Amino acid sequence: MTAATDTTTTPGGSARTSTAPAPAERAAPDPTAPLLPVVGHDTLVPLVDGRQVTYSNLDVAASAPALESVAERVAETLPLYASVHRGAGYLSQVSTALYEASRRAIGDFVGARAEDLTLITRNTTDSLNLLAGCVPADPATGAPGRVLVLDVEHHANLLPWQRLTDATVLTGGTTVADTLAQVRDELADGAGTGRPYVLLAVTGASNVTGESLPLADLVGAAHEHGARIVLDGAQLVPHRRISLADSGVDYLAFSGHKTYAPYGAGALIGRRDWLDAGTPYLAGGGAVRRVRTGETDWHDGPARHEAGSPNVIGAVALAAACEALAALDPDLVRAHEGALRRRLVSGLESIDRVSVVRVWDDAVDPVGVVTFTVAGYDPGLVAAYLSAEHGIGVRDGRFCAHPLLGRLGFDAGAVRASVGVGTAGEEVERLVAAVRTLVTDGPQAQYDVVDGLWVVVDDPRPVPEGSGLAGLLATAAAGYLADVAVCLPDEV
Repeated sequence: MTAATDTTTTPGGSARTSTAPAPAERAAPDPTAPLLPVVGHDTLVPLVDGRQVTYSNLDVAASAPALESVAERVAETLPLYASVHRGAGYLSQVSTALYEASRRAIGDFVGARAEDLTLITRNTTDSLNLLAGCVPADPATGAPGRVLVLDVEHHANLLPWQRLTDATVLTGGTTVADTLAQVRDELADGAGTGRPYVLLAVTGASNVTGESLPLADLVGAAHEHGARIVLDGAQLVPHRRISLADSGVDYLAFSGHKTYAPYGAGALIGRRDWLDAGTPYLAGGGAVRRVRTGETDWHDGPARHEAGSPNVIGAVALAAACEALAALDPDLVRAHEGALRRRLVSGLESIDRVSVVRVWDDAVDPVGVVTFTVAGYDPGLVAAYLSAEHGIGVRDGRFCAHPLLGRLGFDAGAVRASVGVGTAGEEVERLVAAVRTLVTDGPQAQYDVVDGLWVVVDDPRPVPEGSGLAGLLATAAAGYLADVAVCLPDEV
């Protein structure tokens, strides 16, 4: 193919001809370039050697930064904010319209069916606890409904079922095929013994490895044996498009703070019959039609479970994030994330003493979550080193997935790096290089454990003015984090 030529005239009148590559010869777009701008992408952080570097946020699986478009939508909405649903004022009516429009946008983003309810919650944990209280009891005995859940789950998709239902925790197999077979067998056994499962609770993507089980097979197995399926979409929705209508999933829960909208809202979307019949999640104003001292008439629909003043700003932010993600080509998102993940895995595995954690070797299309260990180094020390000496943020611990980490042999924890639509390839390269330097040269600063948390000894880094912190990491919260085994509040 020949190159294209372009002739222009210079200010002096002479002709100048330039040759540009033909379209087919132009370089392809960099698949590792960020897809959307996020707030804080250019934030500088101090290092222990006195330098400042741009922060590399590779902890988006815990809490993703806000999209710039989300922050802009919030700024536009704040002057319009007022009470909702029962306010006669103009701004109250505007806020009510914004809240309900956001509800529709959130449902549309995940392909909600016409008869589904979209509930605005705080996060995935909140959503799954709400649903657990609506699982119907056995009509014959009145016993709690049976729920099947896997040991690969985040605690948010494990503890509510153990607390409020008759839950069976199934130990997953070493391959996807084995695990699917175990799920099918357990569902069939329940139906065959006259104690059928009413719900299968599964993750859309592991918050430890990014891996998943084939959704169509899970939905088919559940429905074949009369069970519904709820998907923990906390790590799926920000990375892959999902449609309840197309997939047959009955319920979906996800968090705004993992979906580039960290303003305190999440969502539960799904079939309304259980939700309309279930015990109202919160007792209070807005959830009732009429109250007398001896009786209460509760609403149906979303209001039944959304007592109190709703998080209008959080709902608007989450809707804005959903709209921004919906505008992206899903194939482009998959290519971007796949390129970053492949570089992470190949780079880390090329380093001596580094091992990448996997649940199933035959898993396909994992999302951008990679967990690893460095032999000879505590995971907390690795994370502290990456922050203090390289300005890289990662997560360490057991990621609120203790049963899975225990089964895989990582009771001491591991290190997790995660990427998203705002991540650049350079950030991944920085991590790989930093881990390689740790293995070859060791840390340059001195570290110690204070209240269960690795910190820099005599940390010279300044703290943000007005933060009230006496040290960058050695805070009173460290003792709390140790008590909960590094299962951080924003992990859900």
